[in-house]
Amino acid sequence: MSPKFLLVRLGALGDIVHAVPVAAALRERYPDARIDWLVDSHHTAIVDLVPVISRRTAVDSRQLLDGLRTIGMLRRERYDVAIDLQGLVKSAAFARLSGAARVIGFDRQHVRERAASFFYTDRGHPGDVAHVIDRNLSLLGPLGIADRSRRFPIAVPASAALEPVAARVARDGRQGFALVNPGAGWPNKRWPVDRFGQVAAWIASAHGLLSVVLWGPEEQDVAARIVNRSRNTAILAPKTGVGDLLALSRGARLMVSGDTGPLHLAAAVATPIVALFGPTDPARNGPWDADDISLSRFGECVCHYERRCRRVRPCIEDISVDEVCDAIERRLAAAGRHG
Repeated sequence: MSPKFLLVRLGALGDIVHAVPVAAALRERYPDARIDWLVDSHHTAIVDLVPVISRRTAVDSRQLLDGLRTIGMLRRERYDVAIDLQGLVKSAAFARLSGAARVIGFDRQHVRERAASFFYTDRGHPGDVAHVIDRNLSLLGPLGIADRSRRFPIAVPASAALEPVAARVARDGRQGFALVNPGAGWPNKRWPVDRFGQVAAWIASAHGLLSVVLWGPEEQDVAARIVNRSRNTAILAPKTGVGDLLALSRGARLMVSGDTGPLHLAAAVATPIVALFGPTDPARNGPWDADDISLSRFGECVCHYERRCRRVRPCIEDISVDEVCDAIERRLAAAGRHG
């Protein structure tokens, strides 16, 4: 009988992307296995685009009744193995209460909440690997799977969001388009709006690219300010969902972004990237293509992995426009050599 696996990674978007290689490795090792994924109901769209997943189960993890209902559904599946890729007490409890015969998670030194490790029957040891993708893949060790390939089987759907971008590129005689992503969930991950505008204007003059400014909920005004500061060499992106972001990323010649979900989507479809890091470590969270460039102030930061800066000014603001433009120059040159 083929084994039945449950992956538990509730959110958020970038973290789910970083967990996809675990599903890919399981599918490679067990082609006929049942591989299900438990995800928060806010983040189902990305899991639905991972073809190696057999079934996606959504839960509103903030609602007790929905959590209990979901646990009942999971128990009826009689999983052989549950893998907790999140390391929280909440995610570990879902993995354990699923009724799986084996529950795999990180050891106490590597879970996000130490009490989570008590829920596991098997504990993985990532050792000295830095990137979260490789840490996730280390959880396959207790299953005897040595595959550590960073594979991202993510389907990129057709998207109407490409149409107005392509039309503007053609109308203005541009050489393609770049994505500019100013948003981030944490205030101290955000690079100043004015500088994004200057970079967009430089991209147009130096490389003939149209900058398309991405925006999410409550970010449209910020994106519009960047368009204005770019001297209207940039345009607002259409309203986008996960599928649209993937399609735009695959079509783009470049993305400039802080550490946030769209950055990791772009990395998964091999978009050339210049990434801006402040309180988070690009060695752990950054793009993984050797040609991508991460400009980081993590070494100088005193508020690692904190949502708000404890200084007067976030350290990410120490990254200059000139640094970003130089990094773009180098990244596009590398893409041209491989293109």
